[in-house]
Amino acid sequence: MTSLEPRWRMETVLDVQGLAKTYGAVRAVQGLTFRVAPGEVLGLVGPNGAGKTSTLRCLAGILPPSTGRVRVAGHDLAMMPVEAKQELAFLPDEPRFFEYLTVWEHLNFTARLYGVEDWEARARGLLEEMELGGRERALPGELSRGMKQKLSIACGFLHAPRLILLDEPLTGLDPLGIRRMKASLRRRAEQGAALVLSSHLLPLVEELCHRILVIAKGQVVALGTLAEIRERLSGPGGANASLEDLFVRITGGDSDPARLEQSGP
Repeated sequence: MTSLEPRWRMETVLDVQGLAKTYGAVRAVQGLTFRVAPGEVLGLVGPNGAGKTSTLRCLAGILPPSTGRVRVAGHDLAMMPVEAKQELAFLPDEPRFFEYLTVWEHLNFTARLYGVEDWEARARGLLEEMELGGRERALPGELSRGMKQKLSIACGFLHAPRLILLDEPLTGLDPLGIRRMKASLRRRAEQGAALVLSSHLLPLVEELCHRILVIAKGQVVALGTLAEIRERLSGPGGANASLEDLFVRITGGDSDPARLEQSGP
């Protein structure tokens, strides 16, 4: 994707300052600071155990941060949790449903939680967009893994969130479903939503994301556009390196992550 305008520096949907999460003696997330603007797609990448899922759950208000501050659309997540959560959607890699509610009933339940008055028209549009038309009466046990992922995303999009947090959103989708899902994510960004996308599919991150946040051992080791990260890792072939090549250099021991400086707001 092409870079956004400098308005990034003036507008913020997600503002994270000094976010840390510990589990006993384990420091899963250590002092993350970054912002995400309207219309921006931020890629969150890192090796297994880097702290990506803990970070997303803290941003969604599922886990309380040990220290630090998270603001969503101007609402402090700790001080105004209801107002902040009304502005976001968290789409986990393993969606969970009520086994005795149909597809349509899940959308109805979500609409009631968020107070979406025109939910039926929105729901029908989302079912068509997610290729779930005709499955309104299906129970979760009757859906494939990919269909469950689509239902989770439809429920997440129903209240038109300003912040969308995605953890491996393409899990279980076939190639055509992947193409359509990428188009759906682009469309939300074009409409002004801010997206944080975590995925091990680095070509997907490279294709969709305006900026990339690389973390390892809970710490930021690189933050910026792909071009900015390439510039900071200048070396043989660095000017044309793919995100996968840079990821290996940053997290695989080819570089000292502690020496990498952040870029971007």
